[in-house]
Amino acid sequence: MDSSEQRVAPRRIAVGHWHPPGSSRAEPARLDLRGRTLTVSLDGAPGDPVAIGDLASVAISDRVGRIPRRLEFNTGALFETLDNEAIDDLLKGRRVNRMGAVHWLEQFHPRLLVLVAAVVLLAASIYRYGVPALVELAVWMTPPVAERAMATGTLASLDKAVFKPSTLPQERRDEIAGDFRELAGFAARGRDGYTLNFRGGGVIGPNAFALPGGTLVLTDELVELAGDDEEAILGVLAHEIGHVDRQHSLRQVYRSAGTAALIMLIAGDIGDAGEDLLTGGAALLSLSYSRGAESDADHVSVELMHKAGHDPRSIARFFQLIEEKLKVKGKSSILSTHPGTAERREQVDRWIAEME
Repeated sequence: MDSSEQRVAPRRIAVGHWHPPGSSRAEPARLDLRGRTLTVSLDGAPGDPVAIGDLASVAISDRVGRIPRRLEFNTGALFETLDNEAIDDLLKGRRVNRMGAVHWLEQFHPRLLVLVAAVVLLAASIYRYGVPALVELAVWMTPPVAERAMATGTLASLDKAVFKPSTLPQERRDEIAGDFRELAGFAARGRDGYTLNFRGGGVIGPNAFALPGGTLVLTDELVELAGDDEEAILGVLAHEIGHVDRQHSLRQVYRSAGTAALIMLIAGDIGDAGEDLLTGGAALLSLSYSRGAESDADHVSVELMHKAGHDPRSIARFFQLIEEKLKVKGKSSILSTHPGTAERREQVDRWIAEME
């Protein structure tokens, strides 16, 4: 500070907080201007200023809403203030070191990119390794009563968002339910270990689903699609029993819930609408399985139908029915998580040949 500036009385600019170089400590301070020299002095502390710098050499951040303005001195010390108007007045008509776009990119953007990359990598690692490990632990620790509670909650969500009440004649439902109970008697949980529910499929259409705890859902549209082929319907239900017995349904519920939790962990508070969307999505996701799980359930269907004295080829016949009536392509797609119907029919034929 030259002698001419020493004779100029300092002018109070703003009050705020001073941060020492390389420290997160914040102390109440004031910013003064003497000529073209900025000084920062601690409130109530006599003595020399804790920071001094020429106005042109102090980097001053741009105004962004109500975000505090930052004045960075050459020493690395920072002065922050919420008085945006005072800093704007200071900058008027003066050549100063503004933290423009280039400076901001140089100072913060590389670190921001590293941070974003680290968050993405962490999230991907959790999804790839952490969630599956936690899913297996949760499956191992889940008691049967909790499985039934999950199934009740998931079915309630689907009834609200997707399904409609069944319109099948009661006689037809009783006939299918009776055959199902007979088939379930040969399964791992026995007749009382599975519950068959009839629903209108709505936008999902012809399908059957397995939920944790032995809860199965059969849509009217699938029954109509199968027509008089009762064995094809039983083959599909045997497939769903396979999902229950191998605990695919429980794993998928936990996996979908873990995925939703991971999204909320990253995104923070997404609001009630976002939570409803994730909850509904998790319920729908719990109805889909991996290629390996579908193949595993097909194998259970073949073995269970054979054991119960039914046609083990019925599940393959149902796949052919889907191809013919719904015009579903039979070839497997690399973009699909499920094996193609033609591939699954060929696999069923190989399993039957091995049993004969």
